[in-house]
Amino acid sequence: MEKNVTNLKDAIASSEARIDQMSEIHRFSRAELDHMKILYQSVSNDQRLKVFRDLRTRLYSKAGGKNFVCMITSVVPRGGCTYVVNNLAAAIALDKTRTSMVVDCNYYAPAADQLIVTETDAGLTDYLDAPAMGVESIVYASGLPRVRVVPVGGNREGATERLSSKRMHNFLQELKSRYSDRYILIDAPAVGEYSADIRILASMCDLVLLVVPYGKVTESQVQFCIDAIGQQRLAGMVFNHM
Repeated sequence: MEKNVTNLKDAIASSEARIDQMSEIHRFSRAELDHMKILYQSVSNDQRLKVFRDLRTRLYSKAGGKNFVCMITSVVPRGGCTYVVNNLAAAIALDKTRTSMVVDCNYYAPAADQLIVTETDAGLTDYLDAPAMGVESIVYASGLPRVRVVPVGGNREGATERLSSKRMHNFLQELKSRYSDRYILIDAPAVGEYSADIRILASMCDLVLLVVPYGKVTESQVQFCIDAIGQQRLAGMVFNHM
């Protein structure tokens, strides 16, 4: 028993060391994070930090202690989906034993580029179009410690066909299985306007969060989104006041 405990401690220490050694090219300053409305350890708005830590914990519980692929979508465009994605990614990465990865699947209004601090040569669409391209070719460092980003890419036509491809399915599985401490967050388009894309993406994910802009949508709109996502994968709703 004592040996097993020692082995577990060694494994955790090894994981922490590997994660700490992840290349961090540039870290966003507090001023930059405040401007982007992204939380950090000593953020002055403690309530926001508490909310996203709680959301993080609820997702861990839903996933049964395993890492997951979680899609975040909103009822309508500009409903706060990217805000939730960025802050949830940051909250997960506050724990030095875990990493998060943002995958931008919103072909219609991509936003993940704001997190990337290097030049980007290719993204998700390029990867899906090129069978010889490896996953490592489209993963970029962000300005957030232990957070990596996959941008949309160049050619954004034919979103539905690309998202429904076997290569897309395999891509998400590879991201999840390569590292057990990695949590994949998909920034998806709004359900209300792109329900076909959402149904496809939801089928490939373990969990889904629905962002509801407070006071800006009707009950029937929210119900439509729940039906499109499917009750079995819906992990919860986030009411956004931003």
